[in-house]
Amino acid sequence: MKNLLLLLLLLSILFISSGQTYEQQTLIPTLEKYLASKPLEGLLSYIHIPYYGIHVSVEERGYFAFIEFLLRKGAHLFMFGAVAIAVVVLLPKPKFWVAFVITVGLAVLDEYRQSLTGGRTPAAQDVLLDSIGAFIALSLWKLFTKIKHRPKHREKAVHLR
Repeated sequence: MKNLLLLLLLLSILFISSGQTYEQQTLIPTLEKYLASKPLEGLLSYIHIPYYGIHVSVEERGYFAFIEFLLRKGAHLFMFGAVAIAVVVLLPKPKFWVAFVITVGLAVLDEYRQSLTGGRTPAAQDVLLDSIGAFIALSLWKLFTKIKHRPKHREKAVHLR
C-alpha cells in the first residue's frame, strides 16, 4: 500500500509541476539569493550542452539560468527514476522492461499535459531524459536486487591435523 501511495505522490508532483507556467516554477530568484557569489562559474563556463536545437551555456543564458537548466534536467532524471522504481515494485512480478515502458508512457503523458499549459513547450528531449532516468534507476534496482538475493556461498574450512 505504501508503494502505491509513493507512486501517487510522485505522479501528483509531476501533474502539478507540468501544469505550472515557467514563471510559477522559476528558481532564478532563489538561486540569485543563495548563489550570489556564483560558485564554480569559471568551471561551468566550459560546459556547452546541445539541447532542443540550441547550445545551453553560461555564456548563452547567464549563470543563474544555466544552473536552473541543470537543476530542471536533473529533476527529470531523478523524478522519472523514482517513478520507475515505484512502478517496478508495484508489479506482481517485477519486470524491468514492463516498468520501463510504463514509465516512458507516463513521461509522454507528462509532456502532453505540459503542452496544454500556457508558456510551456513539450520536448521530445525531456521524454528522452525521463527515459534515461528510468533506465538508470531500474538498472541500479536490478543490480541491487541481484546482489541482495544472491546465494551466499560459504567456504568450508579445511581442518588439517
